[in-house]
Amino acid sequence: MISFSNRLIKWHKKSGRKNLPWQIKTTPYKVWISEIMLQQTQVNTVKPYFKRFIERYPSVTELAMSTQEEIMTYWSGLGYYSRAKNIYLSSLIITERFKGLLPMSLDDLINLPGIGRSTAGAIMSLGHKKSAPILDANARRVLCRYKAIKGDLFKSKTNKELWTIAESLLPKENGSIYTQALMDLGATICLQKNPKCLECPINKICLAKKENLIHSIPQKKIRKLKPIKEVYWLIIRSLKGEYLLTKRPNTGIWPGLWSFFQFNDLTEIATSSKILKDIDIKKEQEYKLIKHTFSHYTLHAKPIYIDLKKKEIQTSDKLLWLNVKNIEFHGLPTPVKKTIVELSSK
Repeated sequence: MISFSNRLIKWHKKSGRKNLPWQIKTTPYKVWISEIMLQQTQVNTVKPYFKRFIERYPSVTELAMSTQEEIMTYWSGLGYYSRAKNIYLSSLIITERFKGLLPMSLDDLINLPGIGRSTAGAIMSLGHKKSAPILDANARRVLCRYKAIKGDLFKSKTNKELWTIAESLLPKENGSIYTQALMDLGATICLQKNPKCLECPINKICLAKKENLIHSIPQKKIRKLKPIKEVYWLIIRSLKGEYLLTKRPNTGIWPGLWSFFQFNDLTEIATSSKILKDIDIKKEQEYKLIKHTFSHYTLHAKPIYIDLKKKEIQTSDKLLWLNVKNIEFHGLPTPVKKTIVELSSK
């Protein structure tokens, strides 16, 4: 009988993805950046970010010579900004300890900030062409269905079982093709909803298909209602249509990005900053909520708009005036950038 891995390798030669930006003149560095960007982010969203990022930072050395602030500018809009921070920290380590080259040891890769076991396996397999298992979301779903794993994927016992299966299925040859095929099968055929079982190269040996469990495997995680965090955004605009932004702390949400002033209540606005003390804050009025969803909660920002008669506030390392024409040159969270664009079009 044709093995699981050989079925995937044969399928990939005909139907696998071969023209993604990070597959063109593949290097371990490109694999690393793409794998980090693809964490919890769709391929089509990542493509333009990856191209722009690689054009600016063609190597680990170039990345290490930059700053976290500049890297955030190129990451702005992708979300999960700790990923960008970890990329920068890792680039410094790789430059110092490994002469600017991605380490060829699985353990060395895992010890880098932001690189877990599956990402390290992808770098080894796709970048260094060395045999190593992966277990990203797509691979996890394929293997769960193939072996009809019914347990909770978030339990350590199930996770350990899946890693054992992933290791056992590694082929002796064409390991990088197999790894890419496993990713592609999960991304294009073995979908969470409406899987294309008739087109699947392993449909004849898939236990979930055989036992009619395709739609119940993997076991669905019970989603909890996300709490809502309500804040106020102070949106200060000059006569020239520029918006005053402040740099966020390097911890918490949107670390190091430029954003509107954020407060928990109206009274906090008047007492929190000397810069804002002379600005007349109007009483609460009707607001159009600005909503943004994070992984653990939903942000509801009530905007308070203030038009200054003159640009009386000076810039600093923590304050910046921006307009719609130059927001692309600075790191802004998506809802802040979107708000400036919408306000500028009115």
